[in-house]
Amino acid sequence: MTYTGAVTPGGPAATRDLGALRITKLSVGPMDNNAYLLRDTATGEQLLIDAANDPERLIDLIDDGGLSTVVTTHRHGDHWQGLAAVVSATGARSVAHAADATELPVVHDTVADGGTVQVGQSTLDVIHLVGHTPGSIALVYRDSDGVPHLFTGDSLFPGGPGRTTNPTDFASLMNDLEEKVFGRLPDETWFYPGHGNDSTLGAERPAIPEWRARGW
Repeated sequence: MTYTGAVTPGGPAATRDLGALRITKLSVGPMDNNAYLLRDTATGEQLLIDAANDPERLIDLIDDGGLSTVVTTHRHGDHWQGLAAVVSATGARSVAHAADATELPVVHDTVADGGTVQVGQSTLDVIHLVGHTPGSIALVYRDSDGVPHLFTGDSLFPGGPGRTTNPTDFASLMNDLEEKVFGRLPDETWFYPGHGNDSTLGAERPAIPEWRARGW
């Protein structure tokens, strides 16, 4: 089946094969959170982005392939309800940005802007985006054609940036998105948000002035 990025709460996972990396997207929990299981095809090593909820479903998704790492994109509770259970069941190491790590139930390692996270032979680059939370991160994987695939947590959605609670945080998030995401990555970059459907940077880029003007 053609991957569209559309998944529904309690529904089946959607899988995208990028050759060296396979992405499986699953909607979990009452807030329609997206969890992403990344499998490096050369080694079979797997990494989970956001053990958000429904740990039994996530563990079933992982199956007998094992799990090396869980990366939590940010501190908000709807993104880590399944974290402790998944880590306990799999022995995976839990990774987050230091600014959000103290709010999570289990963290073994922290990452910073410009760092990397490895899954088998595949590399994910870390982008620190301040605003939705102090330690929000996005992860970038570049496929064999050089096309970036960006996992944005709650910092970027189709239609605008993630929720902020004051003008300072909004300005910070927009500045980081414009500099570190839209300023560095091409229009064909496909992004995978923490809730809802996927999009591309090219589809969203024209609306940046509108987002700035409306303030959210």
